[in-house]
Amino acid sequence: MNKVLILYASSTGNTEMIADAMVSYLESHRYHVVTKSFEFDSIDVEELLDYDLVLIGTHSADDGQIPFEAEHFYDDLDNIDLKDRLIGVFGSGESFYDVFCESIEMMGDRLVHLGARLVPTRLKVELEPDAKDKVRCEAFVKEACEMIGETVGS
Repeated sequence: MNKVLILYASSTGNTEMIADAMVSYLESHRYHVVTKSFEFDSIDVEELLDYDLVLIGTHSADDGQIPFEAEHFYDDLDNIDLKDRLIGVFGSGESFYDVFCESIEMMGDRLVHLGARLVPTRLKVELEPDAKDKVRCEAFVKEACEMIGETVGS
């Protein structure tokens, strides 16, 4: 059984709803899923090495920086070898701001720089996910899951 870790920061609950949609899809397809919130759970970057797939969600507001709750995690990524680790990034934002979902881009770019194998789609949702966004969440997770077979044993 493939193991998936979903980490997220969600100040308004929107990114948490995205994560919940992904958990539902994954569990319905018999994946073992562990979900952690940057706000409430202790997260050690070493944990990323224990999973076949890691999905990292952030929210983005104002200038689009990494959420405060995830800053230490973001910095600690330098302390592990992410070469060829399969990771996807997702989150919510509001197009009212000058940059839309910039924290998702920053997290994705950082992971690529550190050698991770990133799911090509960087899932960005405007505010609270609606029915169409939930379909996009499922497509994102499906894309990521299809990549698991390509990385296992490599």
